[in-house]
Amino acid sequence: MTAFIALLRKDKSSDYGVDFPDFPGCVTAGETLEEARKAALEALSLHIEGMLEDGEAIPQPSSLDHIMKNSENQDAVAFLVDTPLSIGKVRRINVTLPEDIIQKIDQVTKNRSRFLAQAAREKLAS
Repeated sequence: MTAFIALLRKDKSSDYGVDFPDFPGCVTAGETLEEARKAALEALSLHIEGMLEDGEAIPQPSSLDHIMKNSENQDAVAFLVDTPLSIGKVRRINVTLPEDIIQKIDQVTKNRSRFLAQAAREKLAS
């Protein structure tokens, strides 16, 4: 498990926004603090999964000191998001599934690998 720093921001007329300095473009939001926290974990997990599938390197987590030295981050509240993803090498495998299961998967996602990896993680965690 690896933890990355998330930054929580809130303007008077907006929801709580969350961004990850180590992952430019990985942003999310929630109406409440709890929604923002849950959305942050989901956004980070999906972002990392996509990077791994694309063969991109996952950065090492930055230190809080490094992130907070940036003047744009000093108004944000920093918190850690533990991602349950193993950040390692991605390996291609062949999987055989019944046709009806494949059709149902395709109805809810455009990325079978991501869907199956997430389903496996959820099953293994329970």
